[in-house]
Amino acid sequence: MVIPRVVVAAPSSGAGKTTVAVGLMAALRRAGHTVAGFKVGPDYIDPGFHAIATGRPGRNLDPMLSGEERIAPLFAHGSAGADLAVVEGVMGLYDGALGTEGFSSTAHVAKLLAAPVILVVDASAAGRSVGAVVQGFVAYDTEVRIVGVILNKVGSDRHEAEVRAGVAPTGVPVLGVLRRDTRLTVPSRHLGLVPAGEQRTQAEDAVAAAAELVHQGVDLEAVAATAQAAPPRQTTPWIPNSPAAVLGRRPVIAVAGGPVFSFHYTETTELLTAAGAEVVTFDPLMDKLPEATAGLYLGGGFPELHAEALSANAGLREQVATAVSDGLPVIAECAGLLYLCRELDGHEMTGVLPATATMTPRLTLGYRTAVAAATTAFFDEGRRVRGHEFHRTAITLDQDVRPAWHLPTGTEGVTLPHVHASYLHLHWTATPDVPARFVAAAREYAG
Repeated sequence: MVIPRVVVAAPSSGAGKTTVAVGLMAALRRAGHTVAGFKVGPDYIDPGFHAIATGRPGRNLDPMLSGEERIAPLFAHGSAGADLAVVEGVMGLYDGALGTEGFSSTAHVAKLLAAPVILVVDASAAGRSVGAVVQGFVAYDTEVRIVGVILNKVGSDRHEAEVRAGVAPTGVPVLGVLRRDTRLTVPSRHLGLVPAGEQRTQAEDAVAAAAELVHQGVDLEAVAATAQAAPPRQTTPWIPNSPAAVLGRRPVIAVAGGPVFSFHYTETTELLTAAGAEVVTFDPLMDKLPEATAGLYLGGGFPELHAEALSANAGLREQVATAVSDGLPVIAECAGLLYLCRELDGHEMTGVLPATATMTPRLTLGYRTAVAAATTAFFDEGRRVRGHEFHRTAITLDQDVRPAWHLPTGTEGVTLPHVHASYLHLHWTATPDVPARFVAAAREYAG
């Protein structure tokens, strides 16, 4: 792996690393580079902005969900055809999964990729003290190579001079200085930024503003040189091969998309295609199931904000309910789980599952180790996986059902022999047999 690469990190959340990472991707693209964009962790929203900035699919690098042995191969796969890659970090540089020594942190991924790190520091409320922050982060783990600093939210020339004076003794070069810019504000809601797909024009404007800010305030040639100085890293690119791909007729697997179901990993559809499916995306707000649908994948998103509109598409709701009763194989994650319930916040859904869903004030967030509670078309009872939960909704079951998972805190989700519905998001690169079994079930249904 010789792709020039750089990781954009920060001392903490809120420092502006998304602005800088997206701005770098877009500005470097404008400068003639073919840029690959990545996000550390399970975040679905930032990769949407990366896709706008780079013109390529946004991808995630998450050792907890994919396994650390797959990070470099996934990076090499996602960088194919690019001449430079920018990896946006998560939280603070050394913040990883709770209870671990920084596992799945930005630092962890940077070391797995042998990638240099640029530290974005919010200088809005400090002067020379920024130098102490930089020095501390450099010294904390000497295996992490912090090769530059970008100062964000600088207020004036005088403020900039003071901060630069504080950083100078560390020996870490200042690669850029960014002033405060209100054009970079992107709407947010209860789970973070509004996805780019929901407000495309505003997202494009924010990306363009970030690109201009970075172009004016960052030494792009120095950033490119830093990326090009990354050492070679021996790895074999990940290939979305299926362990049980079957030649012949390709069953149609419908993948929910549009503004409601925008959360799924790029590799999800790559694996389904490799396993022999014809993947067709549709919008549950306005569409019917694609012709000859033989499998249905309902990913994550924000159905709670579109419950009335989802309910209004009664034709699709009835079509899904009928198809599932006929044996249509379905995998539903988070938003998909809610759509399969009888109702969501009082709005009628498909009624596939004997459950109601409601918004709550409580945020459920974190990695989960789960064990399959029952054998279905996709999982065998006892199968252990790692997933991620991120929601403010809850479901109430009307009757006893078979759960999807055993968690340390209890059971979660609902299964039927050909339906697996749960709040848990999986990264199928760690479980490639799941999409293969999904396609096999779809082929059987189509037959």
